[in-house]
Amino acid sequence: MSTQSSTQPDEGTTAAARHWRVYGPLGLHPILLHAMEAFDEHGYHGTSVRDIAGRVGVTVPALYYHYENKQALLATLLETSIRDVLDRCRAAAEEAGDDPAARFRAMVESIVLYMAHRQGLAFLDTEIRSLEPGNRARYVALRDYLEHMLLDTVEAGAAQGVFTTPFPADAVRAVLVMCQGVANWYRPEGPLTAEEVARRHVLLGLGTVGYRGPAGNG
Repeated sequence: MSTQSSTQPDEGTTAAARHWRVYGPLGLHPILLHAMEAFDEHGYHGTSVRDIAGRVGVTVPALYYHYENKQALLATLLETSIRDVLDRCRAAAEEAGDDPAARFRAMVESIVLYMAHRQGLAFLDTEIRSLEPGNRARYVALRDYLEHMLLDTVEAGAAQGVFTTPFPADAVRAVLVMCQGVANWYRPEGPLTAEEVARRHVLLGLGTVGYRGPAGNG
């Protein structure tokens, strides 16, 4: 049976996250994969444990052997998602170095790529309202950590005169909302690749924080 996880992000990045631009198969347990698909299609409250068990091809008791209830499935999916975003974002920032503009570009790119390549998981952020208080608190703490990573970079850039926004916290929230929205509208068969969408959002993000300097990476 699954156990609750810490509210703190891991100290190091996973091997997969170190290659933060690379996305392979999702690799979820079949129960989690089918739960994600059901939640995305019908919403958390519109999906029953019996529905998920039917998709997986197991009995309800067999499903409960792995996850104690439907809430545990949602909490596990959301925490899996936010921890992957954090790992990739941290790896991107470390790769970019100390320059605030480079770090900002890399972090925005990593977030948008995640939203495009992991839409099924990212879209579940809309179900945060369905989390029970304890699960919600853990998830929000991790999501706030991501916001503070970006805010620290923007504030450092503002102190150096690289970013001119007079409202760093508001600008960061606007950038994150814009990036997270990609999970709602991006389509792989559409006119833009995930990489092209990420590059555009980097430019939009730089405009939001009032970047002074060339838009290219060096």
